Amino acid sequence: MFKDSNDKSTRSVNPEDAHATSVVDRRTLFVSAAGMCAVPLFSKVGQAASPGPNLEAVQSDAKSLIGNYGSWASQLAPNPPELSFRRDKWDDIDVWRDLARAKAAELIASPVLDDPVEVRELGEQRVDDLDITHLSWQLPYGRETQAILLKPAGATGPLPGVLGLHDHGGNKYFGKRKITSTGSDVHPLIQEHQREYYGGRAWANELAKRGYAVLVHDTFTFASRRVLFDDMATIPWGACKTEGKSDEDPEDASNIAAYNAWASEHEHIMAKSLFSAGTTWPGVFLAEDRIALGVLGSRPNVDAARLGCAGLSGGGLRTVYLGGLDPRVRCAVCVGFMSTWNDFVLHKSYTHTWMTYTPLIARYLDFPEILGMRVPLPTMTMSCREDSLYTLPEMEKADRILQDIFAKAGFRDHYSGRFYAGGHKFDQSMHLDAFHWFDRWLKT
Repeated sequence: MFKDSNDKSTRSVNPEDAHATSVVDRRTLFVSAAGMCAVPLFSKVGQAASPGPNLEAVQSDAKSLIGNYGSWASQLAPNPPELSFRRDKWDDIDVWRDLARAKAAELIASPVLDDPVEVRELGEQRVDDLDITHLSWQLPYGRETQAILLKPAGATGPLPGVLGLHDHGGNKYFGKRKITSTGSDVHPLIQEHQREYYGGRAWANELAKRGYAVLVHDTFTFASRRVLFDDMATIPWGACKTEGKSDEDPEDASNIAAYNAWASEHEHIMAKSLFSAGTTWPGVFLAEDRIALGVLGSRPNVDAARLGCAGLSGGGLRTVYLGGLDPRVRCAVCVGFMSTWNDFVLHKSYTHTWMTYTPLIARYLDFPEILGMRVPLPTMTMSCREDSLYTLPEMEKADRILQDIFAKAGFRDHYSGRFYAGGHKFDQSMHLDAFHWFDRWLKT
């Protein structure tokens, strides 16, 4: 359980308006499964690329998650990766971005979805000076996606729009409800979730009150998009055994806990099935988030030229892929999901689910460079120094990589990397920093 404190620290490319709050750390979001990718080493802008991996045995006293194979594995990918903008060969950001995005898109292998989709309006309500519209749309697979759109009461627009990307949190029963509020009847588990990770606030509501249209949707395998036992073929043994599992009384807290435990174990099955089908989990996230971004941009009173996205943890991961590959995202804020592939291969793959990984992309781009493909579009990353999902040195390396990309491109002030005291969170002071960033770039 997170506990608030008054300890403060910050590190920022733009320190004049940074805020930070301390929180006691807790191992939480992205809990299960191991990583898959070979991992590159970090180097600075202008550093010559190594001629290739040294495949001879590498001896090291440092321990890793994969024993004495770690130092060898960490050198398999080129340094910097083949399509890193930090290589001397790249001086035209447009040429580089086109090539990098094409290779990333090939490896991420998103399923092709029809856009636009037919959006149904399910109802409206007014809560705390916000107009809330309940929406749904049907993709070519799975159950209907449910979403809510929040905007200031009576606003006529055109409003800037932000796609709110919910987290993972080891809790796949809930999705959009994690970062929104639609009235006083809030599930106790949502109240607990928001206290632990969001300073007790529904941040999507808070942003909407500042003059934004905010769309939050359930993504693949969460909430309305989750795998139902009624739809499952029988799994006869192991942690994913389905005997005795039921979708009845789904809002009961004990049933939610049982579902989340099963769903966590089921992730490796889903990931292997996706790989076998020729796609990836990040690819499916990206496809569905792109559809949602299109829904947001097409809504009345929303300015499609002023769209952003943001999210914590699993939402931060989704921000990396959506922000890096879709130029409609004019401003992006990635919270609690910024490190290097090296961090995952040596130290922290066990703290992240199968949803994180795109096989082989480490040969071409380090993890922060996926987000860096959006240069020069405004980009913020927010990390907590005591976040147990990553190591601090690798979080700092990721920040320097993004600084280097934006500086080399001539847009240093379009990137802000901020560090806060405490563990894995997106609390109220961090909300303010993110909201100010959106105000700076989407309200002008």
